[in-house]
Amino acid sequence: MIPMTVNNMILTMAVCLFGLGVVAIGAGVFILIARVMGDDLRTISNQTAQLAKKGMAEDVSGLVGNASELVNALNELVRTTSGVGIFLILIGFILLLAAYYLVLQISI
Repeated sequence: MIPMTVNNMILTMAVCLFGLGVVAIGAGVFILIARVMGDDLRTISNQTAQLAKKGMAEDVSGLVGNASELVNALNELVRTTSGVGIFLILIGFILLLAAYYLVLQISI
C-alpha cells in the first residue's frame, strides 16, 4: 500500500478538481459553439421564415401562427442551450478556484 501523507492527499484532491474543472469548461464551450451554432437550427429557422412569408402571401393565418410559434420555440431552445453552456463554464471556473485554494493549503 502506498503511504499517503496529508499533503499528498490534498494534492490528489486538487489535481482531481482541476481535471474536472477543465472538463466542465471544455464541455461548456463545446455546447456554446456546437449546439447554438448548429446547422440544423439555422436550416429550421430559415425554412420557418420562408413558410411564414408564404402563409402571409396566401392569407393562411393558421400557418403563420404555427410558424411564429416554431420560431419562438427555437429561440427558447437557443436560450436554454446557452444557459447550460454558461453554467458549465462557471462551474468549471469554481472547480479551478477550489483546486487553487487546495494547492495553497499544502505546507512545505
